[in-house]
Amino acid sequence: MTTTQLVQQIRQKKSFLCIGLDVDLNKIPQHLLALEDPIFEFNKAIIDATHDLCVSYKPNTAFYEAYGLKGWQSLQKTITYLNEKHSEIFTIADAKRGDIGNTSSMYAKAFLEDLNFDSVTVAPYMGKDSVEPFLAFENKHTIMLALTSNEGAFDFQTKSIDGEELYKTVIKTSKTWKNSQNLMYVVGATKAEYFTEIRKIVPNSFLLVPGVGAQGGSLSEVCQYGMNEEVGLLINSSRAIIYASKGTDFAQKAREEALKLQLEMESILKL
Repeated sequence: MTTTQLVQQIRQKKSFLCIGLDVDLNKIPQHLLALEDPIFEFNKAIIDATHDLCVSYKPNTAFYEAYGLKGWQSLQKTITYLNEKHSEIFTIADAKRGDIGNTSSMYAKAFLEDLNFDSVTVAPYMGKDSVEPFLAFENKHTIMLALTSNEGAFDFQTKSIDGEELYKTVIKTSKTWKNSQNLMYVVGATKAEYFTEIRKIVPNSFLLVPGVGAQGGSLSEVCQYGMNEEVGLLINSSRAIIYASKGTDFAQKAREEALKLQLEMESILKL
């Protein structure tokens, strides 16, 4: 999917919502556990109930890898279902990969070619040759960790190196890499005050923003400091939507939570 197509979807749906499909068998409704593939059935129900309210889905691959082969098959069925039934949706493999060049090439092939996700998240700690293999795929996107919202983010990301915070150096350096136009960046919603500085470096890039909802990030603040002329934001919400209910009404309750965010986004887009 091209960035232009993504922006068209945002304008059409009046939404820049990304729903995280982080499926924990201990948290999904009990009645699903009797089914052959409870993870996929849960995802399918969530997708069917919310696809008109969001522009993206983001399975965190750890929640599938944890269940071995069956979990990986559930992930494969989920992305196949999205690609066949809702090809307008921007799909993100939240895998946070990043290794030496030939290993990254295999990771990129796995997620962008074999599973056919539109994008994959990567960790940039090993530098250019660990990220460029992902960037080589045409009409695919690499979403690089830039400034995260976890407690340990301050251990490294905001440290000053030669008078500049490390996260800024990382973002600036990434712009010099081959096919860097295919880059997006992860910026945590709980770091809203940093968005102004990040936009000075990458004014036109899309930012994937986790942390709205269960982690306490403010949608209005993120949009105030992070939105650009083409919106340029994908706001992720996972637990607050997919675990809104543990009953048989879980999909309907997920829709209600997604609708709240979509309506808030619609009002922001009108401003």
